[in-house]
Parts: sequence; C-alpha cells; structure tokens
Amino acid sequence: MNSSRIYVAVLSIFLVLPGMALSLHAAAQGYPEKAVRVVVPFPAGGAADIVARHVTTRLAEVIGQQVVVDNRGGAGGSIGADNVARAAPDGYSLLFASSSVLSINPHLG
Repeated sequence: MNSSRIYVAVLSIFLVLPGMALSLHAAAQGYPEKAVRVVVPFPAGGAADIVARHVTTRLAEVIGQQVVVDNRGGAGGSIGADNVARAAPDGYSLLFASSSVLSINPHLG
C-alpha cells in the first residue's frame, strides 16, 4: 500500500471520530423511562418464545428497566407484527420475529 493511501485512510479516521463522539452525546438520555414490550408473534412455549425470554432477560439487565414478553400468536406471525406496527412509535414496543413475518406473510393474501 503506498503512502498516499495510508495518509487518506488515517485522515478520514481522524475526521470521522469527532462526529461519532458528538452523536453519542445527542442520543436520547432518558430512554427507557418505562417498561419495554417485546412482542413475539408466535404462541408461548415455542422456540421463538424461549429465545425471546432469554434475550429479554439480558436486555433488562443491560438497560436497567423491565422488559415484558407479549406473545401474540396467530396468522403466521402477522397478528403480532400488526400489533407492533400500530403501536405508538416511541421505541417501547419491539418485534421479535423471523424475517418471514415481514417479507413473505404480507404477500400471501
């Protein structure tokens, strides 16, 4: 690698890092202020539910707030996905689903 490429790479790193540091300070300071709801669009007791409960247990420890798993099974996951889509866009309703719920199910009619 020639010296001009190294110079450009190092210069670009030093130009990007200050912007990244400033953006961290601008992040939402109070989130989460209340319990976070994780919707699993499959019945309780299934593989998705078990994995979601393990993930949300650790998530609750990291964010320091209660995380509630809400199973909304039916219609191949579409009922739970629709529930999250209609929720307030405040970041307190999350969807724990496979990609097929969002990519295939809407096209099945």
